[in-house]
Amino acid sequence: MNRVLLEKFNKEQLKQLPELRVGDTIKVHQKISAQGGSASGGKEDHGHKIQIFEGIIIAKKHGNGVSATITVRRIVEGVGVEKVFPIHTPSVSKIEVLGRGKTRRSKLYYLRIAKGKKGKLKNKEFATAIAEEKPEVVEAPVEKPIVEKKGE
Repeated sequence: MNRVLLEKFNKEQLKQLPELRVGDTIKVHQKISAQGGSASGGKEDHGHKIQIFEGIIIAKKHGNGVSATITVRRIVEGVGVEKVFPIHTPSVSKIEVLGRGKTRRSKLYYLRIAKGKKGKLKNKEFATAIAEEKPEVVEAPVEKPIVEKKGE
């Protein structure tokens, strides 16, 4: 009985998220509590600000359930910064996928020590499905301007 209730509760907590893969460049919109009085946070947002963390997913752990986490890495002023986000937590308001990187590994921990060209991922074709569905553009014929020759 308790197990059924626990599974039901866990399913209610899951969010609808885009497909996240290791190597994706993403933006994570995270709610953080605003410090200060009513001037910084209004009543409609309950004192929360949205902080955006943009980087590459280097690890994905704990499956797709409630406890699933992703590790996102970015370089800030020459220093590597990593954050671990539980993806189904209420503090993560939105995750945007900006691009996909071509990877052959499930964990990209080698990016921590890779410098220069080795620290970059090759881009996977992200917009191929969109490019195939472009509507045909019909161009109108362009009239050539009349050029008068001087000196005749």
